[in-house]
Amino acid sequence: MNPALAHARSRNLPRAAAAAAVVAVATALFTRGQVDVPDFRHLVDYAVPVAAVVPVAYAVILGTTLHSPMADLEHVSARPFSLYRRLQLVGLTLFATVLAALPLAFGLHAEVFAASVRNAAGYLGLALISARLFGSGLAWLLPLGTFGPTLLLGVGADNTPEWWAWSIHPASSPGALTLAVLLWLAALLLPAPPPSPEDRAES
Repeated sequence: MNPALAHARSRNLPRAAAAAAVVAVATALFTRGQVDVPDFRHLVDYAVPVAAVVPVAYAVILGTTLHSPMADLEHVSARPFSLYRRLQLVGLTLFATVLAALPLAFGLHAEVFAASVRNAAGYLGLALISARLFGSGLAWLLPLGTFGPTLLLGVGADNTPEWWAWSIHPASSPGALTLAVLLWLAALLLPAPPPSPEDRAES
């Protein structure tokens, strides 16, 4: 079997891709919808397009593919898997970009599409970082762990997003784009965790 295909099937990529596609179709049906940001500190009137919020769902769903049932074997395999992991992140990002483009056929503004792609890249980067730090089963932890505070605390008293709440900034924000790109690049370059002592003994 082709190694790339085997890598994808072992991580249930087809199932995750189908689930993310269902979310994308639902997003397309609510293209003009808005998500009100319920900031707990101030009275604000700030809303984010649904299409710009949904990428966190893509990251959580596609992040499940970072888990491998054969992780111990991969640590001691003769062929390094770091390249496959990096290619997987690139592939997931491209797929999320395609999903983000679907609402364009239903009247989504190009600026919202750009914000959606930015958020997809940033949250997928966070998912991979989370998988490396806490284990592949917790790839969802950082995307959801940062998205919650963004919604609850991310808007200042002047009714504009805080600098760190990058995912609710408009697409024109260079700072938000920089943070998202840095998260994605950090995930791409972050080395895989070293094998455990037990893995080394088996090798």
